[in-house]
Amino acid sequence: MRRAQSCRLAVVLRYGALCAVLVASVAALAFAATEELSKPVAAPVDPGTLMAEQAPLAPRSLLLDIAHAGSRFVAVGERGHVLLSDNRGQTWTQAQTVPTQELLTAVCFSDDQRGVAVGHDEIALVTTDAGNSWQRTHYTPEARQPLLDVLCNGSDAIAVGAYGVYLQSSDRGVTWTERKFEATSPPAAKPAANDSYGDEEIGGDLHLNRIVGASGSRLYIAAEAGRLYRSDDAGITWAELPSPYDGSFFGILPLDGDALLAYGLRGHLYRSEDGGNAWQQVSVSTEAMLNDAVRLPTDGVAVVGLSGALLLSTDGGKTFALHQQEDRKGLSAALGVGVSELVTVGEAGIKAIPLEAKK
Repeated sequence: MRRAQSCRLAVVLRYGALCAVLVASVAALAFAATEELSKPVAAPVDPGTLMAEQAPLAPRSLLLDIAHAGSRFVAVGERGHVLLSDNRGQTWTQAQTVPTQELLTAVCFSDDQRGVAVGHDEIALVTTDAGNSWQRTHYTPEARQPLLDVLCNGSDAIAVGAYGVYLQSSDRGVTWTERKFEATSPPAAKPAANDSYGDEEIGGDLHLNRIVGASGSRLYIAAEAGRLYRSDDAGITWAELPSPYDGSFFGILPLDGDALLAYGLRGHLYRSEDGGNAWQQVSVSTEAMLNDAVRLPTDGVAVVGLSGALLLSTDGGKTFALHQQEDRKGLSAALGVGVSELVTVGEAGIKAIPLEAKK
């Protein structure tokens, strides 16, 4: 009946008799369905407990992340799809045993065999055979929030997500412990009068969008509301960094030394030379959301985003050229294949983008 109510409003505003006919049709269908109301209703099926189905078009479906498992490429996405390539992205097969149909948002590997994938409803899966088969190790559908990224760091793994969810594992994702994410404020930072988050909520309920490792025990988190965080002790403690922007960040890319890039909404891209203590904006010719960044050989950097945005740099991320993809399909993540190609995943599935002609 919600559809009928919306349509009645449309009658008043614009659609006249056409919508009135639709209202009558909805009412007729509702009347015809009354005989079904007395029949037993099957309990809803939990997608988190279903096996992912084999789908011939999975390589062209929505995929959100891609990672190395040694020389193998592993991509994850909707309906629990996990795709594998052993020839640098030229052809793909679907993993045979994936015990979920939840949307998978991120994947990482600690070596060429052992990896972790995470997704909606706080699902976490582990593999010990380079992605051929997976086991579910964490699932909290009642939380109604997704895990958005996962970092594999030796035997440790950290998963982050919506509303500040932060999970830790010391056994490569076999068991998980949830902790409250807290971070110290930057030295001179004070929330503005209209800052609805406030000190008491720093790191508390904000979406933690991406977690990445740099050299040694240094880690970074990119979050919403312009929040950026750094840990110098492998995630034991976190400090909020001064931020150049109050919009959401979707990723951080560590570069040589203490240099790094931070990127996010509306084409906002920033570079730091000192581990995130100070930032300079990098001018780019797009306002598309920027979703992922990867390093390429010889000081190359690629940044991908929505609307087919591809930014390429040959000077370590100091300047970028836009190479707009003609199909305008959103790109979610990327891996470099030497100096000649970028393998991306996103709205239209897997896409290989040659780079030599774009330099």
